[in-house]
Amino acid sequence: MALAATGDVPEEDRTVVLPGQCTTVHAQDIGVRLVLAADFDGDIVIDASGVESIGHATLQLLVAAHADAIANGHSFTIAAPSPAFVERVTACRLADAIGLDNQKEIHS
Repeated sequence: MALAATGDVPEEDRTVVLPGQCTTVHAQDIGVRLVLAADFDGDIVIDASGVESIGHATLQLLVAAHADAIANGHSFTIAAPSPAFVERVTACRLADAIGLDNQKEIHS
């Protein structure tokens, strides 16, 4: 089975939608989805709108994915982060590491 070319895949199908509970159990699946999203065209969009809680394993994946995207000249966007997502990222002092602060400046 061949993968569709980047232009053939709608953008919403390339968005990584985080589950409501981003626990260690979900981290492997999220990691796979991040790699696949980066493989399409390098730009990564994370839909964090439904996140109710997020653990350290998922946060580590997001930090690594953000760093990799930026190092390779690609964008990394957190779309519509839920209040719980923003609270946890801020409490862990990771807003800069995943680009959340930069997005607030851009979108405000």
